[in-house]
Amino acid sequence: MAGGDGVERTLREAAPHELFEKVRDLLIRDHGARGAELLMADYASARLQPVTDRPFTAESVSAYNGPEGRAFGSQEPYVVAREGGVTVHLPVSVRGDRLGVLSVGFAAGAYAPDALAPLRDVADALAHEILVADRDTDFFLQARRAKRLTLAAEMQWQLLPGRSCSRPEYDLGAQLEPAYAIYGDSFDWSASADHLTLTVNNGMGEGIDAALLTSLAVSALRNARRAGLGLVDQASLADQAVYGQYQGRLHLPMLLLRFDLDTGEAEVIDAGSPRLWRLRAGAVEQVGLEAQLPLGMFEDTVYTCQRFRVLPGDRLFFLSDGVYDVLSPAGEPYSLYALSRAVMNTRLVPPSQVPRAFLEELAGHRGGIEAADDAMVVCLDWHGRPDAEPVEP
Repeated sequence: MAGGDGVERTLREAAPHELFEKVRDLLIRDHGARGAELLMADYASARLQPVTDRPFTAESVSAYNGPEGRAFGSQEPYVVAREGGVTVHLPVSVRGDRLGVLSVGFAAGAYAPDALAPLRDVADALAHEILVADRDTDFFLQARRAKRLTLAAEMQWQLLPGRSCSRPEYDLGAQLEPAYAIYGDSFDWSASADHLTLTVNNGMGEGIDAALLTSLAVSALRNARRAGLGLVDQASLADQAVYGQYQGRLHLPMLLLRFDLDTGEAEVIDAGSPRLWRLRAGAVEQVGLEAQLPLGMFEDTVYTCQRFRVLPGDRLFFLSDGVYDVLSPAGEPYSLYALSRAVMNTRLVPPSQVPRAFLEELAGHRGGIEAADDAMVVCLDWHGRPDAEPVEP
């Protein structure tokens, strides 16, 4: 049976579009499998799309139900034994970012429980190589599509860091809707040894114009962050970039945060932002922030940081106006009561799944009325560092 190093070497030497073919051959040759199937999570995180030589030639399955959905949702292997054989469904994920599911079939008597750990190693190695392969092939990106993306949505999804992320100090999950036709709502995150930087924004405008505006602002923020500048300078340089391009005709509401991983202290700039809610000790409350001007509204805007602290066990929600401003058929704003209900209903759900569940509740609140705006949900669970000194809120 091939070890982890052998699997990784085999995948590194494979052509990007042949990764899954090599994995399937390896599973058959070295692990006694009789076949395998790779399913990629679609952009809405609602379906698992089979990876085939020709896309859209096989039926997708639910990302919530069935054995594949169970492995995807729990992020744990799920073994199904039936007459005639065993199928092992394995999550394909990288640092908490859920890419899909690898389903491996065995004939009756050919699977033993001690094979599970090596199979997980194969799925993990495949996940890492898929991310690398996406630089050089459209094969896996194409497999994620349940239907065609608009051009604006194509631009937005390419801008995002992922849809979930896990570290010992925190877990993150995020989702945009409508997934195949989003405009300008967006999010970005980056972690160093000591800090997590998170930005979330409401879009402005529609279609390509909204996507271009968001792309400019996020790229300017990344440029400043990667130059080692602090949060205030990041906001100022992005503000200048947007104003320089649009002269105030377009601007971008954004929330910028930088969390200290040791203490949980957060710097925050509320530049006309998405809203921030907190679930702490069973109570839901909006975190009040001092609103400042959106990026690019005026020339040379001066930004200042506020500070607040997150505690282990806190859950934070970052929501765009396409969420909290939505009205029910009776005229009830989502942010009044339905939002608190959704927060409590999802309190036991991991952050990677919360945004999808939240957006489904939002659709129910609209009462079947088609959304008039983008909707963005980002969920952050804060764990803190186990060896950090306890602090007061």
